[in-house]
Amino acid sequence: MKNLILVRHGKSSWEVPMHDKERGLTCQGVKDVHLVCAQAKNLIPKTYLIWSSSAKRAQNTALIFAQNMMYPIESIVYKDDLYTFDENKLEKVIKSCSNAFESVILFGHNGAITDFVNKFGDVYIENVPTSGFVYLKFETEDWKKIKKGKVEKIIFPKNLR
Repeated sequence: MKNLILVRHGKSSWEVPMHDKERGLTCQGVKDVHLVCAQAKNLIPKTYLIWSSSAKRAQNTALIFAQNMMYPIESIVYKDDLYTFDENKLEKVIKSCSNAFESVILFGHNGAITDFVNKFGDVYIENVPTSGFVYLKFETEDWKKIKKGKVEKIIFPKNLR
């Protein structure tokens, strides 16, 4: 069994002109990430790997989760290839995961996350919002062979406010 938790980065700001990859979280983004994390905490498998896009907003989101779950922040794996908005590239990265890991929590971007969830999940989601959390289970022991999985849990901040 493989477990994949996809978390879209928290809300970021477009107000300050800067390179997209450097945008951080807004105050609301930080609050929403904490809110979602508090709800998700008890769902997280006992052992897992955290992967994050190298974009600042995804890194910040991963750090908040890690700190709230007592995960060593130095163990977060930042991947430039997760800075993608393309579901096919996201799929390729996920399928590259070592089978030594049963569970992965991945912090990334839309449309890749929404499109991946709709391709591999059994529940249609129109849009995974910022700070959105989707937990998928796959009946396989090989990341390369993931097919249609089961959506175990969806947590969106608007449903918690």
